[in-house]
Amino acid sequence: MAKIPDLDPAIQSEIIEMALSDHVTFAEIKAQHGFNEDQTKAIMRKHLKPGSYRAWRKRVRAFGDRREHYK
Repeated sequence: MAKIPDLDPAIQSEIIEMALSDHVTFAEIKAQHGFNEDQTKAIMRKHLKPGSYRAWRKRVRAFGDRREHYK
């Protein structure tokens, strides 16, 4: 699992909000906050309920698969 530093609650909240958005990519989160995909997933796993985390991962995977077909 990726190691994540202690985060300011405002930054943590912003990262979670960005990750939950279907319009923000992991690359955009990295550009703005410096957290790669694995670190973002670790933050989400730590701060979401297990069922919410699983639903988010399923949605992100499905959206990523669909996006490849649109290009």
